[in-house]
Amino acid sequence: MSSVQATINKTTFSVTDDSFARPADEGELAVAAAALEQHGISVEVVDTLDAAREAVLAKIPEGASVITNTSVTLQETGIAAAINESGRYDSVRKRIMALGPTPQAQEMNAIRAQAAYALGSVHALTSDGTLVLASATGSQLASYAFGTAHVILVVGAQKLVPNLPAAYERVYEHCVELEDARAMAAYGQHSSVGKMLEIHQERPGRIHVVLVRQVVGF
Repeated sequence: MSSVQATINKTTFSVTDDSFARPADEGELAVAAAALEQHGISVEVVDTLDAAREAVLAKIPEGASVITNTSVTLQETGIAAAINESGRYDSVRKRIMALGPTPQAQEMNAIRAQAAYALGSVHALTSDGTLVLASATGSQLASYAFGTAHVILVVGAQKLVPNLPAAYERVYEHCVELEDARAMAAYGQHSSVGKMLEIHQERPGRIHVVLVRQVVGF
């Protein structure tokens, strides 16, 4: 893969294969966090996976309806288990699973639409504050784009890239292979990028990003 270089807010980055798994440094995180805030997206930066979980749970009232979208990040931080197994929240995922092995898409969409909070991650975050999310089916993208009143995204420091071309490169050259392996193990089928969402701007108070100073997810 060729190196992708860009200067964003006077910060120069070089994106290579290795850098897609390299956590951004403090200066790079600060640039991205400031850019997100400028685009109406609130941010907090935490040190550890445990701190990320605590930060997310602190934003959600007990008893609130929550959908945990499929995410390695939510699994590794323990957020998915805390929402779906603690009994402290109305787990929309548990209600979907209760529909049986082959629920209809319309049924699932109707239940998803009832969630007050949508939790997940992103595949890339650009230094100028754009969130990039890819999906095979797009099932989770509607909640992030508009459908849910509150969105909380947990983002590992390795997901920071300089610009949109580098974000696409990260998705197709890094994330797809890892997600394909996960999908084969979990579902016995390959994954692909069927749909992609870019979030450039949001009304203040709707989307909150928890940036983790560690590698989490892929």
